[in-house]
Amino acid sequence: MITCFIRYEIDPTRAEAFEHYARGWNEAIPRCGAGLIGYFAPHEGSATTAYGVYEIESLAAYEAYRARLRDDPVGRANFAFAQRERLIQREDRIFLRKING
Repeated sequence: MITCFIRYEIDPTRAEAFEHYARGWNEAIPRCGAGLIGYFAPHEGSATTAYGVYEIESLAAYEAYRARLRDDPVGRANFAFAQRERLIQREDRIFLRKING
């Protein structure tokens, strides 16, 4: 299992719109095959950094998941919302594996 951490740089004046965007993934991400851990919005400190975190079996499973997400009606609507609202200034992904023991 690998965990995908998405780091967002958001427009601080659009924090409410980012929260709407984040809630939109609650349905689509699990339906398309990833285990959503959650989205995290600014609270204290940086007003421009937010995160999305989910788990997936492998990078091959991630590629299939991304294809399903692109075809998912809620996923498409959420991507379109983010583009239309211009609330995300930068988005970076990193895949990490948990070290046990």
